[in-house]
Amino acid sequence: MIEGVDLAALERWMDGQGVGTGPIADARLLSGGTQNILMRFRRGDASYVLRRPPPVPRANSNDTMRREARVLAALDGTAVPHPRLVAACGDEDVLGVAFYLMQPVEGFNATQGLPALHASDAAVRHRIGLSMVEAIAALGAIDYRAVGLDGFGKPDNYLERQVGRWKAQLASYADFAEWPGPEAIPGVERVADWLDAHRPADFRPGIIHGDFHLANVMVRPDSGDIAAVVDWELSTIGDPLLDLGWLLATWPEDDMPRATDVAVTPWEGFATPDELVAHYAKVSGRDLSALDWYVVLACYKLGIILEGTHARASAGKAPKETGDRLHAHTLDLFDRALRRIS
Repeated sequence: MIEGVDLAALERWMDGQGVGTGPIADARLLSGGTQNILMRFRRGDASYVLRRPPPVPRANSNDTMRREARVLAALDGTAVPHPRLVAACGDEDVLGVAFYLMQPVEGFNATQGLPALHASDAAVRHRIGLSMVEAIAALGAIDYRAVGLDGFGKPDNYLERQVGRWKAQLASYADFAEWPGPEAIPGVERVADWLDAHRPADFRPGIIHGDFHLANVMVRPDSGDIAAVVDWELSTIGDPLLDLGWLLATWPEDDMPRATDVAVTPWEGFATPDELVAHYAKVSGRDLSALDWYVVLACYKLGIILEGTHARASAGKAPKETGDRLHAHTLDLFDRALRRIS
């Protein structure tokens, strides 16, 4: 057993799927951006990465695994860089949870440190942001019905549902008695009202990643190109411009990243927000006249998600230090939003 993975059971299941031969060897856990478990191992001449829910699965963990596997299968053969799905098990009887296998990605997470090539070459660093934009432009261009994702999300009234959905999420934090409430987030009502008043009239639906930022991509070791977009647990069918808004909401606004930005060191040479927008417009062909709305929505949504940890920390259900740090991030996101609408 390795962190809830019964290797003998996994081996038997792989035999049934015709995946690999011989005993599982060199199994080791990988670090990741979520609580989900990633385990890399070898079987015969091939290497694999297994992804499964955390040791104590959340209520929707198994459905999330099934959805991730479905979207990765749909992306096979597309221009979107992603981990290639090898096989998936939606049945919870094998390991006690749903899981899937994917090919390992030869790349690195820039937020965990840059290798020598990238640390020493500003032009290579500049390419990272442009390549990220190309990835979400390619994702949004896919005909989701043609790749088998009809019913994967609910594009009807997608934009109309957003503010109400996340306003209700924020209100639910009142269940944590010690949480100071939405009053501790300056501008929260003003941002919500602005979003409702300026909502785009329509959009062209597509696949969205849902949590697209620098920590959720792997970069090739030999260039600034993206090797894979990872962590697809929030993917759905919606408005692809929200992925661009999310990237801009988390991207440093100048050459001096703040503690709450998703950034790396050194930052010098990375594409500016304006360069990211111009490149997305060039490669996607989408109308960006309402881009501010998507950036503000991303700030609103992400800020409310992060505030949930602060609420739990206020009730002693999460570390106080983590709650305080993420609350500071929430305040920064709403500050960004307010500057966009002022």
